[in-house]
Amino acid sequence: MVKSVNYDQERAVAIAAVQQAALLCEAVRQEMVSAALEKADKSPVTIADFGAQALICRSLALAFPQDPVVGEEDGFDLRKPGMESVLAPLADHVGRLIPGSTVPEILDWIDHGNGAVGSRYWTLDPIDGTKGFLRGDQYAIALALVEGGDLKVGVLGCPFLSFDGQDRGLLFVAVRGQGAMMMTLKGGSPQPIRVIDDRASLNHRFVESVEAGHGDQSQQGAIARSVGITAPSMRMDSQAKYAAVAAGQAVLYLRLPSPKSPDYREKIWDHAAGALVVEEAGGRVTDMAGKPLDFSSSSRLVDNRGVIVSNGHLHQLVLDALAAPPSV
Repeated sequence: MVKSVNYDQERAVAIAAVQQAALLCEAVRQEMVSAALEKADKSPVTIADFGAQALICRSLALAFPQDPVVGEEDGFDLRKPGMESVLAPLADHVGRLIPGSTVPEILDWIDHGNGAVGSRYWTLDPIDGTKGFLRGDQYAIALALVEGGDLKVGVLGCPFLSFDGQDRGLLFVAVRGQGAMMMTLKGGSPQPIRVIDDRASLNHRFVESVEAGHGDQSQQGAIARSVGITAPSMRMDSQAKYAAVAAGQAVLYLRLPSPKSPDYREKIWDHAAGALVVEEAGGRVTDMAGKPLDFSSSSRLVDNRGVIVSNGHLHQLVLDALAAPPSV
């Protein structure tokens, strides 16, 4: 299959796959089939994580069979004996959307996400913000295409997100060089989105993770104040934080390494889709040193420390504040 030059096919397949995965995730949550398993790193994973990865990987494998997918989940634990209590509801939920699908097929679709970073690949977080999902709060289904180390297509499905009193459920889409769009997850007309640069705006605020362990919230608050942000932070799970900056609901997202894990390196699927949406909405995304995020070499951002996401206008001020010697 010859890839499209304008990425129209990639964009369409990614949107449809994320919308389908969102249907599964919300069905799982509404039916309370969301008991979490614990992964080796102590983070939770649910039936919805596995089901969303299965659906999206299936769609990508059918449309772009040569493209590897670097996803967060795998089916290793699900293949162990005694997992029937997980596999039965997983197969039920996937089967509602892909009638006739079998457990072996579903496990193979999940494991299609075990690909490696290459010259062209997709990276997927089937549920970014699983703790938010479990709390009935924000989470995102995040899918991005990387080609030649550059982000080309990014899709964020945020089933619990709404702005300005809208119905919940928003989809954010970006293609390199074509801008960023927002629509409802149910479909409808896409609307262009842009970051804001009005310092007087009520949205002159910053976002950070709900979980304190995901960053240095003390330093993040100090940096925000140093660049003139006086409002308390918005705390949100997942790449919904990227969506907030891209759609002009905030001007800054800070994810600085926790003092407990100063050498932590972020995973690519936690940032790829959101980064492109913000950049195409006119914002800027770098690490703490001002370097672009490197999606070309590993499943982790090994050459980047921390992540700074802004409306662009504040970015250099934040970098200068981070580089300044600490006050005594």
